[in-house]
Amino acid sequence: MPSDIFSLNLPRRMRRLRGSDAMRRLVRETEVRPGDLIQPLFVIEGDGKPEAIESMPGQQRIPLGKLADVCKKLYDGGIPAVALFPKLDPSLKTPEGAEALNEDTLVLRAVRAVKRACPGLLVITDVALDPYTSHGHDGLLNERGTDVENDRTVTVLQKMAVLNAQAGADFVAPSDMMDGRVGAIREALDQSGLTETSIMAYSAKFASAYYGPFREAVGSAQAAGTKLLGKDTYQLDPANRRQAALETALDEEEGADVLMVKPAGPYLDIIRELRDSTELPVAAYQVSGEYAQIHAAARLGWLDLERTRDESLLAIKRAGADMILTYFAQDFLT
Repeated sequence: MPSDIFSLNLPRRMRRLRGSDAMRRLVRETEVRPGDLIQPLFVIEGDGKPEAIESMPGQQRIPLGKLADVCKKLYDGGIPAVALFPKLDPSLKTPEGAEALNEDTLVLRAVRAVKRACPGLLVITDVALDPYTSHGHDGLLNERGTDVENDRTVTVLQKMAVLNAQAGADFVAPSDMMDGRVGAIREALDQSGLTETSIMAYSAKFASAYYGPFREAVGSAQAAGTKLLGKDTYQLDPANRRQAALETALDEEEGADVLMVKPAGPYLDIIRELRDSTELPVAAYQVSGEYAQIHAAARLGWLDLERTRDESLLAIKRAGADMILTYFAQDFLT
């Protein structure tokens, strides 16, 4: 008679290493820690109430007078760095983005305030003109207003980077995707005696549809009159892996200290390929659209917010990111 108990002759049973929580923790290969995360923060003038960002639930534009307290709480909770993004009064925006070179512009005052209150916290500043231009582009437009002029823009970015570093920024982060800007910024910093300031390069920044909520948060969408502002002539085509590899290799040659992929979740293959091709630290930016879609699905009851948040961050870390810019950083501490 055949036995009622059927047993497979398996020398290797993978479930043995999944049988308990303790076992799963013991063999876990990847872990996301607060120390891996960078919190992007939106800054506005004043000392009043923070402004809610409708398309980014839980995120706010923080008045300058309250920024230091927010940053100190993040640092005390284990977050090692913040990335600051200013939202300017529209009256300050011009086609040339002149406010970016104002030595007392909002983001520079924000850097000084944070470094005074919390000197151990690393401060990253965005080096691009989109918060400052009336057209919403990351650089200076040509005479016809049809495209961004590369070399003339880079000259402005050099000056921006020096001002940011002088204010106390630990990293300047060129996000504009102009050719040659990393090398030019490194040269400008070094010539100004700012050799200790690091460059976190947005090396593989794709012309993504996931940036819409961010553009609302900093006001560049309103400046352009649309959330769908096209930046295809300077940001990477989402279809192109080999171009991404060339971009990151060039930034490494030009002196970048950290290489970034943006967005993160839709480009895990690019993160993995970059991790395999460089010894430099790799950053990935989980952008506003990634954050917003998780929140939207959770609000509809389709996803568990906390578990989906943690899984999304784990996937980015597993792909090879050493550090993750994410709007979930503050929530991750709770």
